[in-house]
Amino acid sequence: MSKKSNASAAKSEQTLPAASTGLERLRTEPTPEILAVWESVHESLRQEYGEAVFRSWLKPMQLQAFYQGTLEVSVPTRFMRDWIGSHYHDRIVSMCREANADIQRVQIVVQVQTLRDPAPATGAAALDVALGRASAEGDIYSELSSPLDPRFTFETFVVGKPNAFAVAACRRVVEADGMPFNPLYIYGGVGLGKTHLMHAMAHALRERQNRKVVYLSAEKFMYQFVRALRRQDSMNFKEQFRSVDVLMIDDIQFIAGKDSTQEEFFHTFNALVDQGKLIVISGDRAPMDLEGLDERLRSRLGWGLVADIKPSTFDLRLDVVKSKAALMNVELPQDVTHFLAGKITSNIRELEGALNRLAVHRDMTNAALTLDTTQEVLSDVLRSYERRITIDEIQRKVAEHYNLRLTDMHSARRSRNVARPRQVAMYLCKKLTTRSLPEIGRKFGGRDHTTVMHAVKKVEELMTEDTLFADEVNGVRRILKGD
Repeated sequence: MSKKSNASAAKSEQTLPAASTGLERLRTEPTPEILAVWESVHESLRQEYGEAVFRSWLKPMQLQAFYQGTLEVSVPTRFMRDWIGSHYHDRIVSMCREANADIQRVQIVVQVQTLRDPAPATGAAALDVALGRASAEGDIYSELSSPLDPRFTFETFVVGKPNAFAVAACRRVVEADGMPFNPLYIYGGVGLGKTHLMHAMAHALRERQNRKVVYLSAEKFMYQFVRALRRQDSMNFKEQFRSVDVLMIDDIQFIAGKDSTQEEFFHTFNALVDQGKLIVISGDRAPMDLEGLDERLRSRLGWGLVADIKPSTFDLRLDVVKSKAALMNVELPQDVTHFLAGKITSNIRELEGALNRLAVHRDMTNAALTLDTTQEVLSDVLRSYERRITIDEIQRKVAEHYNLRLTDMHSARRSRNVARPRQVAMYLCKKLTTRSLPEIGRKFGGRDHTTVMHAVKKVEELMTEDTLFADEVNGVRRILKGD
């Protein structure tokens, strides 16, 4: 805000300290004469500023009281109070003084009703309710929010090592009395459970804490914002989103490159944080890796807690298959369960899709599911997983397994904690790809083919001598092959 705007905003609140120290006793309901003055001023504001501005900013003002020359007017949010104070306060005061010399000041206050602590309506607000002009707050938020899937709860989410940290963070937000961190940012690849966790949190926050929760995708947020601009109703959009208790935005990456939407979300984010409201965001990448997103917004997304959901492991997929099959009332032989967990490795969503197909097949044929039947029903799905493993993928998986940087695969570092994993990666490249030794060497920082030969021989010797090391290498190999 400019200095002038700040000054105007300050004028709109200048009597608040006095009211808290004694003037509160002097507050009285406005007389019929003052009510008539306010109605006249309100209509004059409509004529002067036009219908769009009036509807967005000035119409929500409600006359509350008149005392010691002060006309008290309420608005539903602090944001609206500050905006009116900065842009229209002086003109409102001037109009009121011209209409009645007894009015010396106009004080704008915030009067908000929440779902958790509803206050009885009084004065002009009570009249609005009596005449049916006040809409139910719950209806507003149900319109803003996307519907929640009743199946997506914490109880139906299968927890494993790859997602345990994210689940713990979500549960802590729901169960904590205060706000342990803000915002909470959850990220991970497609189909790993981000949306399930978001729905589970929204269910729990609404049921356990009775909070005003709005959950929607970033795409829907953008759609609603654009629609509000076209209808010249941006103020209503701002007020609705900035008066929630919890704002949950799924797939934030979809507003990358959408400058206007990002700008609006940036200000919404700041307004909610300033009010102590909770924000939960999900994305497919860490905040700093989101391309096309404003630097200020990326920085704010990383303010609180960033929790990632890692790619699923065989054990987690096995638990998912068992859990989902039980919910679908589908009996799977052990070999089919292990086959599915080993073959469908990209994400949990595809695993559920495969189970749905098997369930439909069973219902249509009324026959027990066998491994042969499973392979036949899912033949097209399984073909998509018969892919070639690349050197880049091997390097990435080995670096992740040994907690190294990917650049260590190409570097000249010769310390054992780097050299040994690099040899393992070379060994797996020789065993799992059709690349020649010189090609493999070039992908490892331009090394000679004899270096690759030495690495393969060394790893084979160590695997023979050390069963633990052999299990470790074979474990990475199974991950790469999806066995």
